[in-house]
Amino acid sequence: MERNVHEERLRKMEAFKRLINLGLSMLSLAVVIGIFAYFWFVYYQKSLVDDLHFYRYGHLLEITIYGVVLYAFSKMYGGTRFGYLKNTEIIFSQIFATAIADLFIYGELSLMAFQLFWPMFFVWMFLAQSIALIIYTNIANRLYRHMFPPRKLLFIHGPRPTEDICAKFAGRKDKYVITRKEQVRADMTENYRLIRESYQSGECNAVVIWDVSTMERNKLLKFCYANSIRIYMMPKITDVIMTGAEELHVFDSPMLLTREYSLTMEQRFIKRMIDVVCSLILIVLASPIMLITAILIKLGDRGPVLYKQVRCTIGQKEFKILKFRSMRTDAEKDGQARLAQKNDDRITPIGKFIRACRIDELPQLFNILKGDMSFIGPRPERPEIIAQYLEVMPEFVYRMKVKAGLAGFAQVYGKYNTTPYDKLKLDLTYIENYSVLLDVKLMLLTLKVLFWPDSTEGVDAQQITALREEKREQEMLEKENGDER
Repeated sequence: MERNVHEERLRKMEAFKRLINLGLSMLSLAVVIGIFAYFWFVYYQKSLVDDLHFYRYGHLLEITIYGVVLYAFSKMYGGTRFGYLKNTEIIFSQIFATAIADLFIYGELSLMAFQLFWPMFFVWMFLAQSIALIIYTNIANRLYRHMFPPRKLLFIHGPRPTEDICAKFAGRKDKYVITRKEQVRADMTENYRLIRESYQSGECNAVVIWDVSTMERNKLLKFCYANSIRIYMMPKITDVIMTGAEELHVFDSPMLLTREYSLTMEQRFIKRMIDVVCSLILIVLASPIMLITAILIKLGDRGPVLYKQVRCTIGQKEFKILKFRSMRTDAEKDGQARLAQKNDDRITPIGKFIRACRIDELPQLFNILKGDMSFIGPRPERPEIIAQYLEVMPEFVYRMKVKAGLAGFAQVYGKYNTTPYDKLKLDLTYIENYSVLLDVKLMLLTLKVLFWPDSTEGVDAQQITALREEKREQEMLEKENGDER
């Protein structure tokens, strides 16, 4: 009876939390739509009145169209996720979604009027919306965090060092606070007592499991689930693979199927058609930018404009990737393959700009058109780098079950310092959950990534060295525990 009361209280609290989140999100959209409505009645519809007659429902329809477009992109980019994303991320997502909605309505109204609107009206509207969003979001986030303080976590871990993973939680103190950290005990009864004690005392209201053996982890999961305790878990490679499993009901026992291939023939055909059509359109649209970039690179140091490099795609098939050259011509004069590092002195002044704006990636549209790459998929790596990864992370080969891509799950949801192992799990999440709609969503999300500075930095070359050390530690632990990675 007491447990039922506790579960009902938790359900009501979560429902109230979602209601507040929904209310804050809708109010945020209402502010932006309200500013658009003001500009619509004061400026825009007057420009159309000579050719078109807007009645009451016509005004309502136009404002509704704008609101639907704004909501769709705000939802996609995370602008409605109060309490989940950082304050700066929410503001950036909201402003980015608003910019897209404004461009959409500008194009629509220009088509309706058979002429281009004076763009300064839209610039003023966008500035007013941006200022309103910055003010509102800061107030809303403060209110949300006051009402719902960060979750207090009991961190249960294995024998490996926990500094890196704890640093990630420390970076989100607005959402999580590790109030107690304990290494998993050999006696499961002690683990249960520890969880129950922390939960009942109010010291913790959720549990995090990291780097715990599968057998112990499953027991902890069942215990927390049975006692209605929230639990966070860092998945292993096998867990990620199973997320894309198909549920079968051949017998009276549930069965999961993981196929030996990644994409069906129909999926591959549709994906290829999207690649061909979109690459042709973007090549035409981006041709002026590519021409200007080529001229600037040539004038910079008289060196070659394009840089060809051997990369690997599906099945480790090698191809030559095309990029605008952003480094000195002698960047790898010793013949040794090295990943670009943060603040790499080999990058030219022009190279810094085109890398920051991702302009250096534009020639890869020809790789996509040729069929070496796709728009969405794991980023192609050099054979030498792949060999280094495979030494310490044999599972790295899994990401080459699909064609390499211009952008992927790891680029959209990862950061510049995301570990190779976590990037692999992100890429596998894409592979195992592939759909055409997911591809379209990631293509749209990539637009946001282009303007988000955290995703434009190079990879720290020390990551592979750190991965080797981690592998050695893991092998020692596997001998002791007999657990998989």
